[in-house]
Amino acid sequence: MKLTTLRRDIVCQQAVELVTDYLEGTLSRRDTRRFEAHLEACDGCEEYLRQVRATIRVLGRIQPEDLAPETRQGLMELYRQFRED
Repeated sequence: MKLTTLRRDIVCQQAVELVTDYLEGTLSRRDTRRFEAHLEACDGCEEYLRQVRATIRVLGRIQPEDLAPETRQGLMELYRQFRED
């Protein structure tokens, strides 16, 4: 979902949906400004973004061989189910 289709300020649900695009730098400048304006006014969404960044930082250091085989298999199955839905 891109913000360009919205005519007013974004709400929390929209901000949460846009976190990945924001972190990947794929939002337009206008949408980035609107997203950041929402963060300035919303402590909850600002905290959510902080938690997502922390998760990325921690998980970015995990290698597949660091996981137990059953854990790796379970994650793969969850991903397959997600893709099917």
